[in-house]
Amino acid sequence: MENLKVSKATFDAIAKAIHSDQSPVGIDAKKTHIIILDKLLQLEERLKQIEAKLEAKD
Repeated sequence: MENLKVSKATFDAIAKAIHSDQSPVGIDAKKTHIIILDKLLQLEERLKQIEAKLEAKD
C-alpha cells in the first residue's frame, strides 16, 4: 500500500480541513464527503479530456 502514503504536510492540511470539535469522531463527515466527491468529479473530467485526446488521434 505504498501508493497510499501522503506527505506529512498534505496529511496535516487535510486533517485540518476536515476536523470538527462538534463530531464524536473528530471529523466533519459532510465536509469530508464533499471534498472526496469534488476530487472524483475533477478526476472524471480529466479522464474525459484524456479520452477525447486519444480518440482524436485515431
